[in-house]
Amino acid sequence: MIRAFLREHAPSILVASLSSAFGVAVLQLVGVISQIIEADGVTGDSGTVTVLLGLVGLVFIVIAVYVGAVVTANTFATIIAGRTRTIALMRLIGSSARSQRRAVAREGVLVGLAGAVFGAAAGTLATVATVLVGTGTGTIPDDVAYSFLSPVLLLPLGAVVLTTWLASWIGSRRVLDVSPMQATGAAGEQSMEEAAASRVRSGTAIVLFVLGGAALGAAVAIGQVSSYGILVGLGGGIVSFTGLVLGAHLVMPVALRLVGRLLGRGAAARLAAENAVRYPGRSSRTTIGLVIGITLVTMFAVALQGYTDIITRAQQNDPGYYSGIDTVFVITIVVFSILMGFSAVIAAVGMVNNLSLSVLQRRRELGLLRALGFTGRQVRAMITAESAQLTAASVAVGLLLGILYGWAGVQSMFGSITGAPGLALPALPLPFLAGVVVLAALLTLAAAVGPSRRATRVPPVVALAVD
Repeated sequence: MIRAFLREHAPSILVASLSSAFGVAVLQLVGVISQIIEADGVTGDSGTVTVLLGLVGLVFIVIAVYVGAVVTANTFATIIAGRTRTIALMRLIGSSARSQRRAVAREGVLVGLAGAVFGAAAGTLATVATVLVGTGTGTIPDDVAYSFLSPVLLLPLGAVVLTTWLASWIGSRRVLDVSPMQATGAAGEQSMEEAAASRVRSGTAIVLFVLGGAALGAAVAIGQVSSYGILVGLGGGIVSFTGLVLGAHLVMPVALRLVGRLLGRGAAARLAAENAVRYPGRSSRTTIGLVIGITLVTMFAVALQGYTDIITRAQQNDPGYYSGIDTVFVITIVVFSILMGFSAVIAAVGMVNNLSLSVLQRRRELGLLRALGFTGRQVRAMITAESAQLTAASVAVGLLLGILYGWAGVQSMFGSITGAPGLALPALPLPFLAGVVVLAALLTLAAAVGPSRRATRVPPVVALAVD
C-alpha cells in the first residue's frame, strides 16, 4: 500500500518538497545577506536595504508556496481524472462522494507532511553548501558567524502542508461529479462545449484576471514612490494568474488552435491538432504546468535583468549612496539565479508528471486508434505533434505573462530607490529566453516519448480493455 502511494504521489511529494526547500532556502539566504549587511560598517545602518530584503524574501516565499499549490492541485486533478471509473465503482457499491473526497484530502496531508520534512532538509543543505562555496571562493565574507536555524522556518513548512491539503481538496472536487452510473459506461473527459458551459467558473476567471491586472498597474504606479508597491503587485499577480488558471479552458484552446495550423496536414498532425482542443480540461491540465514554468523562469530572468540595470544606473547617478553595496549586489544576483532554478524544477516536475499521466490514461483511446489501422509509429507521431502543439502554446503564453510580471515586479519594488532611472521598458535577456524555449521543447519531447512508447506497445485488444 505504501509502495503504491509513493508510486502514484511521488511527483506530488517532489513538488511539495521543492516548495518547502524553496521557502526554507529563501529565509536562510535572506538571513545570510542580512548578517553580512549587519557586519558591514557601510551598509549595516541602511534601513532601506533591510526593508527591501524582507520584501524580497516575502515575495519569493509566497510565490514558492503558491506555485507548489497550483501544481499540486493540477496533479491531483489529473490523478482523479484517471480514477473516475474506480471512484464510480465505489459509489456503485455504497460509498459516498464526500467520503471519497475526504480520502483524497488525507492523501494530500500525507504528501504535504512528507514534502515539508524532505524539503526542509534539502533547503538547509543547499543554503549551507552555498555559504561554504561562497566563503571558500571569497564571494562572501568568511569572518561572519552564520546561523541557519530560526523559528521563522516553521512558516514555510506549515504553509506547504496547509496548501498541499487545500490543493488536494480543490483538485479532488471532480469526485463530487462522479455518478455511480459511470462505473458501467465510459467515463471520459468533458468536451469543449461542456467545459465552456461552466459560466460561473468562466465569469470568475475573467473577473479575477481583470482585477489582478488592474492591481499590477496600480503597483507599478505606487512603486515609483514607495517600495511597498511590490505588496500590491504580489497580490495582483496572484489574483490575475489564478484567473488564468481557472480560465485555462478558455485561453489555451485559442492558443492551441493558432499553433495547430502550423503542424501540417498529415493524418497524425491533424488528429493531434483536434485532440488538443477537443478536451480543453485535459489540455489545460497538461499545459498549465509548463505555462507556470515558463512564466516563472521568464519573470525571474526579466526581473534580474531589470534589477541589474536599475542598480547599475543608480550607482552611476549616486555613487556615494551605493558605496560598499557591490557584495550585496553580487549575492542578490546569486540568490535570484538559485531561486530561478528552484522555480523551473518545480514547474517542470508538474508538467512532466501531468503529460506522462495524460498519455498513460489514454491507453483506451490509443488502443482504438490502433484497432482502426494506425500503426505504432503513427500514434507516436500524433502524440509528439500534440506535445509540440501544447508546448508551443504554453511557451507563448508563459513568455508573455513572465515578461509582464517580471517588469511589474521590478518597477513596483525598485522604481523608487535613490538614483533609479524611473519607469522603463522591460529588460529582455534574449539569449536566456531563447534557451528557455529550447529547453522546454526538449523537456516536453522527453516527457512524451517514454509514455507514448509504453502505451503503444500494448496490443489494441488489451488497451481497449483497460479501465
